[in-house]
Amino acid sequence: MVAISSNENNPATLKLIVAAKYSKQEVEIVKVNLNDKNVAPPKHLPYFEVDDEIIFTSNAGLLYLLPPEQNESKVYEWLEWEAAVFTPVIAFLIGNSSKNSSQRSKFVSCLKKLNVGLENQQFLTGDSLTACDISIWSVLFPLVKDDTLCKEYIDKSTQLFKWFENLEKHSAVVEALKLYKVAAGQISYQVLLASCKYLNEFGIENANVGSPDQVAVEVTLEEIEAAKESWNRVITNDIKKFDKPVLPKPDEKNILITSALPYVNNVPHLGNIIGCVLSADVFARYSRLLNRNVLFVCGTDEYGTATETKALEEGLSCKQICDKYFKIHDAIYKWFNISFDHFGRTSTPQQTEISQDIFLQLNDNGFIFIESVEQLHCEKCDRFLADRFVEGGCPHVGCTYENARGDQCDGCGKLVNAIELKNARCKICGNTPKIKSSSQFFMDLPKLEPLLLHWFKQSSPGWSANAQTICKAWLKEGLKPRCITRDLKWGVPVPMEGYRNKVFYVWFDAPIGYMSITKNYTEHWQKWWKPEANTDITLYNFMAKDNVPFHSIMFPATLLGCNRGYVTVKHIMATEYLNYEDGKFSKSRGVGVFGTDAQNTNIPSDVWRFYLLYVRPESQDSNFNWSDLATKNNSELLNNLGNFINRALMFVKNSFKKTIPKIVLNEDDLTLLALCNREFKAYIAALEKAKLKDGIRHILGISKHGNQYMQSNQPWVLLKGTEEEKIRAGTVIGVCSNIVCFLSIMLSPYLPETSEKIRKQLNVDELNLFGRTGIANFLPEGHVIGEPSPLFTKIEESQIEELKKRFGGKQETQNNNTKNIKELDTNDKALIQKMVDEQAAAVRKLKEGGADKSVWQPEVKKLLALKEKLKVATTNEASNGLKDDPKVASNGLKEDPKVVEEEIAKQGLVVRKLKEGGAEKSVWQPEVEKLLALKNKLASITGVPVVQPKGKKGKK
Repeated sequence: MVAISSNENNPATLKLIVAAKYSKQEVEIVKVNLNDKNVAPPKHLPYFEVDDEIIFTSNAGLLYLLPPEQNESKVYEWLEWEAAVFTPVIAFLIGNSSKNSSQRSKFVSCLKKLNVGLENQQFLTGDSLTACDISIWSVLFPLVKDDTLCKEYIDKSTQLFKWFENLEKHSAVVEALKLYKVAAGQISYQVLLASCKYLNEFGIENANVGSPDQVAVEVTLEEIEAAKESWNRVITNDIKKFDKPVLPKPDEKNILITSALPYVNNVPHLGNIIGCVLSADVFARYSRLLNRNVLFVCGTDEYGTATETKALEEGLSCKQICDKYFKIHDAIYKWFNISFDHFGRTSTPQQTEISQDIFLQLNDNGFIFIESVEQLHCEKCDRFLADRFVEGGCPHVGCTYENARGDQCDGCGKLVNAIELKNARCKICGNTPKIKSSSQFFMDLPKLEPLLLHWFKQSSPGWSANAQTICKAWLKEGLKPRCITRDLKWGVPVPMEGYRNKVFYVWFDAPIGYMSITKNYTEHWQKWWKPEANTDITLYNFMAKDNVPFHSIMFPATLLGCNRGYVTVKHIMATEYLNYEDGKFSKSRGVGVFGTDAQNTNIPSDVWRFYLLYVRPESQDSNFNWSDLATKNNSELLNNLGNFINRALMFVKNSFKKTIPKIVLNEDDLTLLALCNREFKAYIAALEKAKLKDGIRHILGISKHGNQYMQSNQPWVLLKGTEEEKIRAGTVIGVCSNIVCFLSIMLSPYLPETSEKIRKQLNVDELNLFGRTGIANFLPEGHVIGEPSPLFTKIEESQIEELKKRFGGKQETQNNNTKNIKELDTNDKALIQKMVDEQAAAVRKLKEGGADKSVWQPEVKKLLALKEKLKVATTNEASNGLKDDPKVASNGLKEDPKVVEEEIAKQGLVVRKLKEGGAEKSVWQPEVEKLLALKNKLASITGVPVVQPKGKKGKK
């Protein structure tokens, strides 16, 4: 149920009701009578309450009800334009009795922009209805429904009018208009003006100084009083000095922060960085601003098969590989200013000690058992072969691929059980392995499930939504025993006689790395992980969603099974995935920006931090986009934030000889401070929940208020007036300078270098947020500032084009390769076979090197395309005149239709599961194409054509 408080005839209310109906939510409208003299009227309408918080601005509520599922940046751009330009222009033009040609011209420009935006597409961002369509449509509604106004301003033949009519027929709009009436014409815009007193009358000219999706609103008397109190508050001993090493303290808020351990055998890309270490860093810096006891640890995950295969690939030992890539990771995170208290690694004696100890404790408590597992063993190498160390013929019917790996066939893409491979061979020596039984240790998760279920109910309310969903899915399915050992050389050995040639599987020992890294940091590590009775520890884990099962199921089950009072996670903060432009990051193809590349772009690390946090994939996948990076840098950092800070401080330098003038606050100043403090309160609320993207928007909201305040007061004009006006000019600049100081504190978790630069320009020591409720008089009369200078520089379009080319990779080459594959001469079987072998080797190298699926998947597709060509070539070469018979397979024998029918049944089941599970079309469409190909294959064998059904399917 959504309860919306509103007066009558408010277009801003209409947008909320339409969004609620569109998202299938029940709506209760609480009518507010502004003429009731016995009730103090609310200062801004509409508003509604969510999670004990009141959402005042209509677009903020709109985004809550209808968050964008795609084209997020475009949705936000339209909403920002609507709030900062379109609504002020139309409200002042129609709602005011006095109109002028300037206002009319602005409105006509707005209508032209909308028409251009709707060219060749159904809605403003494409083919899907989004929040920005609803928002702009609702604002236009009173004008279009007034025949006189509509005839004056809108041509009914335009795309804009067609869009309006189309949207008016939408069921959500129809239901909303039945529930809430908005009068046609001037009256509704007068209501809008009265409800949002501080709409920006400057409209288009000042659009670039605005930020998110909200406009200034009237403040309450309570907020004014709070602003006065905050301004006059004096806080001494602001900065808390923490002992090193940082240890938890009784009766204090102790925060333990980890970010998922990056695997050591690769270079992290921007998606990896925002998914764990950068997000954790912002939260750690924020927590320190509040004088909380914070320990932030991370390190490289160094054991496992991937390290061994990478070592073989590069001709180095496992230790040398780990040393090499640890240095790469460490340097990248230092350049990004990640404020680890300790960045360690898992290949240490401390890791061995703690992992073995935890294993023995689980074993003593009855949560470990041994079971025999059949594996391939190479007698020549005298080792059991892990999945990536064995290859052979694919065991699946219909696939003739001879280089399938022990876990998956690159030819058909299906999973493989290593012992089922045909003509299996050891990847290291080429010898034929034999099947042997090997005893492995399993964790009995079903035994631990009741403990885990109880723990999940207590802990999960503090998790991100996707983390809760993933964990619930695992628990709903029911936990199964998990093997925790492998027959490898590189890892933590099992501490039991007869089993010391085995090591722990990486999923078991990697999370224990948080503990061993802490032990490397301090000998008193157990104070963090096994706290004393009077010490409270809150553990935060930051990661991408693919790491959630290890942190929500495996690691907690391990710690609970030990029954030693270990700290378990209270907040799992998981992101979705960050993609690169319209595809995936790929190191092998040179697609995307990796950690080692960022510093060579001449773009400062703070700009990288800002943009990655601005597009942080908190609730859905998002995209890194070069053009959007330039836009956000130039509009938000340069024109909004940087413009406000530089204007204020340059004014102090040029007009007041670097000295803060006398400040005499009036009602307008207190209103500004109250609005900024409201943003600060929302900033705190967002960061407490680790909603880091929202925190940035509230910072930009404050600088937007500052820009508007300076523009409306025009201190450069006041300085030329009377003595009273000169004092007023000094007050405006003094207030702005103090807002700049406050911004420097709020910015420090996000842009640490920029924050430090601002403090130097202000000539102030480091400050924090402990005890702060809002902006204070940090810079009193007589304070001398430092030397102001611009904080940000414009990113030129030419620079963006060069960077796009540099990091665009080999897509063009790949497309040409694909085209070349299609044009191959199918009579040249030898050439095609050679290309298949070379491509198969390339795919194996990528997978064995631990490359991400997004890297090797395109290469697998090329391999499959080549194999299809090879089949055709083999068919053409077939003898005995059978090559022209479509019912004959490439080996010259008749293909069994029953086998194909079985494949069709299996593929049909795959398609049904995907569709019934709600998978996106991009996921199930390729599977449908495979199914159709199989049906066509059966038709060619049997001679019975495939009949495509029309309309609904009938019963068989």
